Amino acid sequence: MVFSPMQSGTVETPIIKKINQLSQKRVPFLFVLDFHLKNPWVCPLSDVDDNCVLYNLNGRTNCTPFPSAEKTLEFTSFPVSKKRYEKAFELVQQDISYGNSFLLNLTMPSRIETNYSLKEIFFLSQAKYKLWFKNQFVVFSPETFIKINGRKISSYPMKGTMDANLPNAKNRLIKNKKELAEHFTIVDLIRNDLSMVAKNVKVDRFQYIDRIKTNRKELLQMSSEISGDLPEDYKENLGNIIYNMLPAGSISGAPKQKTIEIIKEAEQYDRGYYTGVFGIFDGDKIDSGVMIRFIEKTRDGLVYKSGGGITAKSNCEEEYQELIDKIYIPV
Repeated sequence: MVFSPMQSGTVETPIIKKINQLSQKRVPFLFVLDFHLKNPWVCPLSDVDDNCVLYNLNGRTNCTPFPSAEKTLEFTSFPVSKKRYEKAFELVQQDISYGNSFLLNLTMPSRIETNYSLKEIFFLSQAKYKLWFKNQFVVFSPETFIKINGRKISSYPMKGTMDANLPNAKNRLIKNKKELAEHFTIVDLIRNDLSMVAKNVKVDRFQYIDRIKTNRKELLQMSSEISGDLPEDYKENLGNIIYNMLPAGSISGAPKQKTIEIIKEAEQYDRGYYTGVFGIFDGDKIDSGVMIRFIEKTRDGLVYKSGGGITAKSNCEEEYQELIDKIYIPV
């Protein structure tokens, strides 16, 4: 049985049990959890084989620096057709008009070609959260899922994107009505998620901006920081805490359960590990990222999965362009 974090109660699946057991013993471990929790993976750090899995989370890594690249990056994208995107967008807007969702993260797979291997992309890219997983996919994500330090749990939802080269880009992003609606909704959703596992939940920082350099352009991304206080014995049930926060609100939507049903109908493809989460428990603290900015190896070549949040105020042309803008490698 696949555990659904939407379910109430404390169903303890094998993976939850494993996380709980490792955290109770203060054993450091790496976890990689796919979007639908069909293939979750957890491994003690001492057993992670660097021939199969490489990670770097804010400098916590199992690999040494890679030699400088001797070849220039070649990168070509073939975005999903506008017709396919429009069809999905219209379905989402219909559900929003019915009140079935207020915010939905709509994503699509696009084919890419590059002269770099997945492992080379792992070393070349610059991001807070990087993962190369069994040569199946590579992630170079700017977005934190949760951090736990002491009894404080913090989440940093990222919602709102703009081309940094536009005139007065930062001010335009902060005041954009569509982006504001998206950001307010996700902050409220994450406050609710944290309230399921913590007390004294509050917004510590609201609408701060990160600048991200890519192989194509610079982007501005808007985030907020929300935190709460965990119970003293939280390490006894760390697996339950993580699973109750899933899927990450920023890559699903609100309300979660119904929105995930709409996502499946609209997207018509398997996200797999894309938009899942991965992280490290070091025996005391947790740092983890959302698996966005994602390239996957398939039978038909490399696929880059990307997307963005849709609200009632969204414009199809602008959202399609955002999907394309997010097809990049941060170099």
